Amino acid sequence: MAETITPPTPEPRSLEPRTVRESLSEISELALPNDANPLGNLIGGKVMHLVDIAAAIAASRHSRHPCVTASVDHMTFLHPVHIGELVVVKASVNRAFTTSMEVGVKVIVENLRTGTVRHTSSAYLTFVALDAEGKHTRVPPVVPETEAEKRRYEAAGERRRYRLAARAQAGPAS
Repeated sequence: MAETITPPTPEPRSLEPRTVRESLSEISELALPNDANPLGNLIGGKVMHLVDIAAAIAASRHSRHPCVTASVDHMTFLHPVHIGELVVVKASVNRAFTTSMEVGVKVIVENLRTGTVRHTSSAYLTFVALDAEGKHTRVPPVVPETEAEKRRYEAAGERRRYRLAARAQAGPAS
């Protein structure tokens, strides 16, 4: 006789405020030749892929829900990433709104032979938390603790105001 297995009931997710450090995410990957452009540098799309993954982890850690990318506001490429270098991507939630979160991401590259470390890229991404039915769901607020976190928190609010104003000015999508 087959036994019926009932999946566990998910624990309720708290909307209690969370600190920035609770969302911290860090991933590392070696830049390999398969991801090189004709100049022998890591292609930008690979960097963007790693940024999106690290940011999604940070958003999910903060919200305790699956999260999807809603937008990439800004992405800079300051220096090329050379094949053989270690790419370290760090992300954390800067600010949470009702169902969305801004995640700041910084990409650091280390030359494993010389020990030289460089900041190569930065990005701001917006994620939306989804419930079990795939609908937007509320997320807890962020509590910035350090001066840098407070500065990023305020700047995230300014970027959000700019995004919303730009969306209103553009009108409905066709």
